[in-house]
Amino acid sequence: MLNIQKTIENETANVALEGRLDTVTAPDLEKTLKEILPGLKSLVFDFEKLDYISSAGLRVLLSAQKAMNAQGGMQVKNVNETVMEIFEVTGFSDILTII
Repeated sequence: MLNIQKTIENETANVALEGRLDTVTAPDLEKTLKEILPGLKSLVFDFEKLDYISSAGLRVLLSAQKAMNAQGGMQVKNVNETVMEIFEVTGFSDILTII
């Protein structure tokens, strides 16, 4: 299960994820991002409560990163050890801006 909390202020969206971002839940995040990405200048993901991310979740992040590269910037914050290890093994730690 994945809980998605989003707040949008001006042209910045903050998206906090809680739970697991995997094959089952990735389409939910993808749908949410399709709704909020148009017009954004900044997208910030908060992974403080994200327990796990699968390749399906990584694909959604990569897609969001590509979209935001064209219209502004994207950051990921509060990444725990488990998710950071996945980012490092997959090379996503070099692609994403992790703060």
